Amino acid sequence: MRVISGTAKGRSLKSVPGTSTRPTTDKVKEAIFSMIGPYFDGGQVLDLFAGTGGLGIEALSRGMDKAVFIDIEKKSIDTIGLNVEAAKVKDQVEIYRTDAARALKVLAKRAEKFQLVFLDPPYRMKGIAELMTTMEEQAIVEQDATIVVEHDAKDVLLETIGGFKQLRRADYGDTAVTIFKRDNASIGLSN
Repeated sequence: MRVISGTAKGRSLKSVPGTSTRPTTDKVKEAIFSMIGPYFDGGQVLDLFAGTGGLGIEALSRGMDKAVFIDIEKKSIDTIGLNVEAAKVKDQVEIYRTDAARALKVLAKRAEKFQLVFLDPPYRMKGIAELMTTMEEQAIVEQDATIVVEHDAKDVLLETIGGFKQLRRADYGDTAVTIFKRDNASIGLSN
């Protein structure tokens, strides 16, 4: 694994030891960023279920200002720490070992706002729609936020989840990537 483009291009990233995580392949990562970017003009990214941190690090390399990495596994947290050092983005990140629901509550209390969110939970986990709805209800996503969900290709996500509309889905073997964009028309004046 490596950083594909941007300021940290070519830097190698470590995998999480063992078989408990499934890192995003370079091919899928390249496809994701060609769909959502490929480059950014600042903003914050949330990498939930971060694993190696590869997606958030790639977003920083491509122009995001700050990344927050969340994972429950100690091995993942240690690996993210090594990878942000290797990519030389340590001063732009916050890394937390906690579960996704608790992390969203804390981020809401801190009034954090994210333009980009990566959701790459274990494939056996269901509840993507609930997480997206929680993010919206707790107002931690910007009005024009993009959510990238990496999931089992057998799973079909809803076309609309809260104020998010599905823009695109692409399959890569057993992996699918579904891109959601916040639909400003459905938001109203509440945010």
